[in-house]
Amino acid sequence: MGMIHIDLFATLDLVGQAPGDPEEDPDGFPFGGWQAPLFDETVGRQIGAGMEGMDALLLGRRTYDIFAAYWPDQVDGVDGGIATLFNGIPKYVASRGNPDLSWAGSTQLGPDLAGAVRELRDKHEHVHVIGSLNLVQTLLRERLFDRLDLWIFPITLGVGKKVFDGGAVPASLVLLEPPVASPKGAVLLRYGLGEGTPVTGDMRREDRGLGPG
Repeated sequence: MGMIHIDLFATLDLVGQAPGDPEEDPDGFPFGGWQAPLFDETVGRQIGAGMEGMDALLLGRRTYDIFAAYWPDQVDGVDGGIATLFNGIPKYVASRGNPDLSWAGSTQLGPDLAGAVRELRDKHEHVHVIGSLNLVQTLLRERLFDRLDLWIFPITLGVGKKVFDGGAVPASLVLLEPPVASPKGAVLLRYGLGEGTPVTGDMRREDRGLGPG
């Protein structure tokens, strides 16, 4: 069975809206493009490494429209081969509307999103979800992901759509490897979906050194 990867960029207060471009997702959001000044070689290298083996993209409607307007006209250069990768693999769009599917290799998923995502696991080895915050809420709610690559950047915005904006349910995650920090202060946290729900305990226990006396 294949894996569903969620790739997200967020601020310290977990705003994930419009990281790359002021026009990406305006909707009254004043900080579009907040990621650009904090992007550096380490971030770019790690993003590229995280895409190794990607054989399909799963995107929400808004992110798909942004990508479809940009990537078909790009050629490989400073992007490290991402243009060829994105343009060559299948693209799946989660949308209730009628998106323009003119980007080669694009398919709209049916109304049973959870069922469609499970079918993608059977067809592909590494399906990546990039951005697509509304879609991500569904994947989080249904526990329909296997790996979460969460980049945290050293700013707070106070407004904007959040990474866990109504989709989070009790779940245990496992840190897959030590965090990676970039010179400009961004940190990559790479988690896998664990089993079961969070376990609680008592920090007042004396054997933890936090009890009475």
